[in-house]
Amino acid sequence: MARTIPIRSFAFAALFASAGAIAALAGETRASAPAPGLEQRAAPSAGQTPSAPPSDPLPPKHVPWSFSGPFGTFDRAQLQRGFQVYKEVCSNCHALKHIAFRNLAEPGGPEFTAEQVAAIAAAYMVPAGPNEQGQTVDDKGQPLMRPATPADYYPPPFPNEQSARASNNGALPPDLSLIIRARAGGPDYVYSIVTGDGTPVPAGAKMRPGMNYDPYFPGRQIAMPPPLTDGVVTFSDGHPNTVADEARDVVTFLTWASEPKMEERKRMGFNVMLFLFVFTGLLYFSYRKIWRDAH
Repeated sequence: MARTIPIRSFAFAALFASAGAIAALAGETRASAPAPGLEQRAAPSAGQTPSAPPSDPLPPKHVPWSFSGPFGTFDRAQLQRGFQVYKEVCSNCHALKHIAFRNLAEPGGPEFTAEQVAAIAAAYMVPAGPNEQGQTVDDKGQPLMRPATPADYYPPPFPNEQSARASNNGALPPDLSLIIRARAGGPDYVYSIVTGDGTPVPAGAKMRPGMNYDPYFPGRQIAMPPPLTDGVVTFSDGHPNTVADEARDVVTFLTWASEPKMEERKRMGFNVMLFLFVFTGLLYFSYRKIWRDAH
């Protein structure tokens, strides 16, 4: 005779599934644990030759982000300030190829108005494509251009990789659309890199030509010059514009760029968890009702 699986077992399985959904659907990117050997080194004793500064990166700084946790959300004003930092500073070297101008007006993002997005897009020129004569370049061999529309994607600062490297001493600035998801440590790591770039070089450190000291970057040497300074941008809402404030705002914007549907995903995850908990309760009470007289 086949053995019947009690409903109680299925109820417990559903309970475990709902608990697992909490972590799986939160989907948060956490800072990676410090690598072995990053403990603070003791100062050399008297008469002992100091060793060279460590080259292993420091663990990322921990920043309390508004979007952290399963119920975290983006601050709209912070997203708009972060876009301004990217537009005025970061876009000079870094592309944002997976973001279209129209995305800036979508729910869950910076939520600029349609008029604001149209004005932002119109300030950029993009390839126009073939004209009525089928031409893609003018009589001087230059590509035909037109003002961008909200449907266009954010144009890159360089036409190709060779041009990007030539303008950055051989280094290739990474695209920032997915940088938060692509780096271990996520927003904490990127924030640490941005604020740590340009740290004074410690005594005994040997720097390669054209490199800048950054204790949070692998090898502690980075080709990117310090991108932010106090007051490099002026926010229209009067928000403070120190390096820390600018970095926090632009990292929040880049986190949204890496996952524009984060808030929608979290709402869906909450609804799924709620359903699983209710379903587990129904299974449990059904078990008590059906099997109470079976023993």
